[in-house]
Amino acid sequence: MKIHYEYRTEDGKHIRLVQGDITDQNTDAIVNAANSHLQHGGGVAGAIVRKGGQIIQDESNKIGYVPVGKAAITTAGSLQARFVIHTVGPRWGEGDEDNKLKNAVLSSLEVASEKNLRSIALPAISAGIFGFPKERCAEILIGETAEFLRNKPDTPLNEINICIFDDQTVKIFLKEFEKQFGP
Repeated sequence: MKIHYEYRTEDGKHIRLVQGDITDQNTDAIVNAANSHLQHGGGVAGAIVRKGGQIIQDESNKIGYVPVGKAAITTAGSLQARFVIHTVGPRWGEGDEDNKLKNAVLSSLEVASEKNLRSIALPAISAGIFGFPKERCAEILIGETAEFLRNKPDTPLNEINICIFDDQTVKIFLKEFEKQFGP
C-alpha cells in the first residue's frame, strides 16, 4: 500500500488516498461497490469473494437486495479486514447519479460507525463498469467523507482510506484531494 495523500482533521482523524488492492487493506472494513442483488461474480466484487471465501457470497445471498444508495454488511471471510460493507452506487445515465453516489458513500460510513469500526477502505464507487466519471466520483467521495467527519464528530471512525488501484485514477483523486485540502 502506498499513501499518496493524507489529510488530518482537527480532531486527529485521517483521510488518506492510498494505492493498492482493496482486498489487501488491513482495515476493520472494506467497501465493495456492489450491484443491488449482491451477486459478486466479476470485477472487484468477484475478487473479494475469491480472496475472502464463499461465506461472503452466502451472507450476501441472505441479505438478498440492497437499493441504490444504501449499504449492507457481511463478514470478510479470510480477508485481512473483518467486514465487507456492500454499497450500491448508481449506474451512469440512470438519473440523479450525484445524490445516489453521495448516499452510497454516507450509507457505507454510517454502517461502519454503527458497527463501532475504527477504519475503513473505500474504492472509487461507480467509477468502473458503472461508468460514473472519475473526476466527479473523486469530488463526491472525498467531499462526502470530509463532510461526514465534520458532521459526526463522535464517530468511532478515525481512519478512512480511499483505495485506488490504477495510476491514472490515483492522479485524478490526488488532484481532487489537493483541491479540497491543499497541496
